[in-house]
Amino acid sequence: MQNKSFVPFTKEMKKDYTILVPNMLPIHFKLIISVLETYGYNMELLDYAGPEVAETGLKYTHNDTCYPAILVVGQFIHALKSGKYDPHKTALIMFQTGGGCRASNYISLIRKALEKAGYGYVPVISFSMAGIERHPGFHLSIKKMYSMLYAVLYGDLIMSLVNQTKPYEAVKGTADSLAALWTERLGRQLGSGAVVRYSKIKETYKKIIKDFDGIPIKKRDAVKVGIVGEIYVKYSPLANNSLEQMLIDEGAEPVVPGLLDFCLYIVNNVFVEYRIYGRKKLLYPFARIAYKVLCDKKDYISRLVKKFSNFNPWVSFDKTVKLAEKLISTAVKMGEGWLLTGEMLELAESGCTNIVCTQPFGCLPNHICGKGMMKPLKEYNPNINVIAIDYDAGASRVNQENRIKLMLFNALRTQKTESVKELITT
Repeated sequence: MQNKSFVPFTKEMKKDYTILVPNMLPIHFKLIISVLETYGYNMELLDYAGPEVAETGLKYTHNDTCYPAILVVGQFIHALKSGKYDPHKTALIMFQTGGGCRASNYISLIRKALEKAGYGYVPVISFSMAGIERHPGFHLSIKKMYSMLYAVLYGDLIMSLVNQTKPYEAVKGTADSLAALWTERLGRQLGSGAVVRYSKIKETYKKIIKDFDGIPIKKRDAVKVGIVGEIYVKYSPLANNSLEQMLIDEGAEPVVPGLLDFCLYIVNNVFVEYRIYGRKKLLYPFARIAYKVLCDKKDYISRLVKKFSNFNPWVSFDKTVKLAEKLISTAVKMGEGWLLTGEMLELAESGCTNIVCTQPFGCLPNHICGKGMMKPLKEYNPNINVIAIDYDAGASRVNQENRIKLMLFNALRTQKTESVKELITT
């Protein structure tokens, strides 16, 4: 039985409705929007990040609600109240995994907030591979998902190259400008409606890598800082107070695992369901194929990065799984689950031992698999330095940044000490 607050997005709405998209990964989401616009959807990415977003979210949701939900609700209702859109010709879309954490309940939270704000008639589309809801005017086909896969891969590649370039660029803003140029170019490519040919994709990868490798840089030793945590707070500049930029401003190099790893984590969880509980027997063979395809595509990009540039390539996801299994069971799959621990081990293994674990205040999976694993991580690798930062509407940004700056200070001091020791021994 359908919830009474459910307002379907119909085929008729597709013609003249604007679909608002909450901002989590600007580059990735712009490319995904380009793909969906090919199929006749008019979509707009919400980029306003002022304090009114959290204030609006708190006004229409309980203050104990998950912080990402508060921000998403705030972005949506702030946009509807801005006068920029006709609420009667506007729909909202929410990306969901269908897992057990509160992210799967966001749709209900959003609808409840909309009713409270007087917008109960606005359709809320669930963008989910798990098929949480069905809307006559919006559905995901194999062709759409195939194109969106490359939007994710392109987004991960550009995000990685930007973060490896910005701390060292000779002319500030060069990497961001190149990223914007490529995002626009790739958006046109993916949104052209033409058949996505892998041969052309491969050539595009090489061009992107070579372009970023050609940016003039000033060589220096910068502290590498990994960013892990709850998926929204890890990626969203709105949620983490522009953490990546803050680290770059402090002279550090942010290292952020890609979105594809989270997709692989979701697929890998099907194996766990099958192996431990005997569930998802029909889905299991398809998951095996999808897992291999995704891993192959990720590893191919990594090989190109290694061959055509001086950038650090990505770590194979199979290695991330094996590292995680040393400390935690892959059956721990609520929220970010074992992936959170695996990413920290992966970062440390590749030389990035300073890590910021971003988590919404009260996020149980993150407190267990992030903060709760700090002691085992330290015992496994004494060089790992993890700080857990809670992000919440009532949290002090100054306090958050001061803790991160203290970590950077200690990391820089350790790095200098190790450099001196190395000079003495040689």
